[in-house]
Amino acid sequence: MDQQLEDMIVTTTETVPGRDIIEIIGISRGSTVRARNVGRDIFAGLKNLVGGEIEEYTKLQAHSREQALERMIDDAKKAGADAVVNVRFTTSTIVQGASEILAYGTAVKLG
Repeated sequence: MDQQLEDMIVTTTETVPGRDIIEIIGISRGSTVRARNVGRDIFAGLKNLVGGEIEEYTKLQAHSREQALERMIDDAKKAGADAVVNVRFTTSTIVQGASEILAYGTAVKLG
């Protein structure tokens, strides 16, 4: 498990079982913007002809999600949070060939 996650409770639920939320600090967020790679695009184009998973893009997306999550946790820590609840991910296109991954949730103090 990532050290960041060991230091911070991160959950997609609105509460932390067995713990009381004593203070809502506010929104915590982290994002990253990634551009595609020409080499990956050529390989992906070939893979698209035969079908199947495009592993290069899968790895790029997974790494981007982890980086956005780490940045969200850092944001919550700076605000003095013990946990981030109701965590979500979203993505959007910034320009052709580049997209943003955003991780966000509610930073809270636990009792």
